[in-house]
Amino acid sequence: MQKKNRSVLSEQGFTLVEIMIVVVILGLLVGLVGPKVFDRFKKAERHTAKAQIEMLGTAVDTFRLDMRRYPKELDELVKPPSDSKNWEGPYLKKDLPTDPWDHPYIYKCPGDENRDYDILSYGADGQPGGDGENADINNWESLKKGKE
Repeated sequence: MQKKNRSVLSEQGFTLVEIMIVVVILGLLVGLVGPKVFDRFKKAERHTAKAQIEMLGTAVDTFRLDMRRYPKELDELVKPPSDSKNWEGPYLKKDLPTDPWDHPYIYKCPGDENRDYDILSYGADGQPGGDGENADINNWESLKKGKE
């Protein structure tokens, strides 16, 4: 009786060849589908940064309407400045966000090239310039596209 049970148990498992075939198929799927999925993640990070910059721009403009000046720094959108008489904030529903790569957004007031202010992210590398996921994202290029 013991011999019968052993033969039944040995027939229930997978052979090494079957396991290797499954591993190879999974490897091929990951190799073909993986890069496309990661590319989508990179695009989603850039879209998130653009949306957050637009949201910050709206908050900066609202702050200006109330305070009759632009904020000196983005923290004034969530914490009242010393001249807070007309401050109607907080102007953001949550704390000041970081970009999708966990870097703080850069805010300049006044902005370059006669802009009232600049809000930008240096992309994944956190350095000025770059291509692809390292390219800078800013508020003035989206303004140009909106005017065209």
